[in-house]
Amino acid sequence: MELRFLGACSEVGRSAVALRAGGKCVLMDYGVLLDDEIGFPAHIPAKEVDAILLTHAHLDHSGLIPLFYIRNGIPVHAVEPTFKFSDLLIKDFLHLSGYYLPYEYVDLKGMMGHAVGHRYSEPFEINGIEVTFLNAGHIPGSCQILIEAEGKRLLYTGDFNTKPSRLLSGADRAPSDLDAIVIESTYANEDHPDREELEKEFVSRCREVVERGGTVLVPAFGVGRSQEVLLILEAHGFDYPVYVDGMALDAIELLAGHPESLRDFELFERAVRNARWINDWRERRLAVKTPSVIISPAGMLKGGAAVFYMESISQDERNAIYLVSFQIPGTPGSILLDKKRFVIKGKERKVLAEVDKFAFSSHCGRSDLETILSKLDGRAKVFVVHGAEGNCERLASWASGELGLEAHAPRPGDIHKIG
Repeated sequence: MELRFLGACSEVGRSAVALRAGGKCVLMDYGVLLDDEIGFPAHIPAKEVDAILLTHAHLDHSGLIPLFYIRNGIPVHAVEPTFKFSDLLIKDFLHLSGYYLPYEYVDLKGMMGHAVGHRYSEPFEINGIEVTFLNAGHIPGSCQILIEAEGKRLLYTGDFNTKPSRLLSGADRAPSDLDAIVIESTYANEDHPDREELEKEFVSRCREVVERGGTVLVPAFGVGRSQEVLLILEAHGFDYPVYVDGMALDAIELLAGHPESLRDFELFERAVRNARWINDWRERRLAVKTPSVIISPAGMLKGGAAVFYMESISQDERNAIYLVSFQIPGTPGSILLDKKRFVIKGKERKVLAEVDKFAFSSHCGRSDLETILSKLDGRAKVFVVHGAEGNCERLASWASGELGLEAHAPRPGDIHKIG
């Protein structure tokens, strides 16, 4: 068994790992880097790939997969609603950034035409390679990939979260008898606050803003985080107007058809029923004049309706902007948090509204990652990916120094043999 690392090496973005076993090659994720410029993983010829395994729909894991369908018909495997979300996200990606992408809508259609859906914990085979998808607890349909081939066992975690949220159950625990693990490290440097206490504080702060006549903008990823915030407000009896906008509404409609992917479908239905859906600009202009909470993509404030809301509410001290999504350094959301400044109508201005961050993460924190690694068999090789600002190296060093495991923070193009 051999691993080739194509992306997500010491960065958050362009996840891609190729695994070769028994003369066959499976590609695990093939995403993009969403920064000032779109970044791609290292190239792998389509003729070398026998199958693609997709952990979840976020573009940093799925965004370049349509490239394989320009001339080819490679099967792509995942757990629904991953394909539905991928179709939604990649269509939007093409609409916004198509000029910079090496594929077109027809190639996305080709990808969807070769989609093969699976259930969690039900093994299937690809040319002698046994694959099992385990729940990852990250977004609906997200999975970890357990592979058995040539007498070896490997787990690729993708993005995962072992703690339950309002939206999802926690990830399935990793098997301990592994020969290798490829593990994310997004939050290898910090633990998340207690979820219940954080929810209470968030809802309380939202109430304070609304009761003083202000509006709370919650910029959130359209798939996963927006719905999580909506459920948090509903679960804590928030009885003021809650508006939902943009892609978050499309994701809600898709989730309504996949109750099995949610932790509490009754709570989801109730939250959706009580929310106010925004469908046009007239309703947006009304929402910003209403003491309320507005949940809207984009989570890092790089676009979407959230930018309009920022321009409308950021200069009033009664209002608040509560960030709830991961902020890549250098993005508008990151700059807002660090400097309390935002570009409004072409000019960077100081934001007068309250600004804060609530870490409703759908990734494992430091202690979760360390616990998983500490339970591994001593023979397991550890490969740490999907971490910025030294987190890959930090977790690999901890696994080596504290546990005595052979641990690596791979570079793009690195090849490692298992066994």
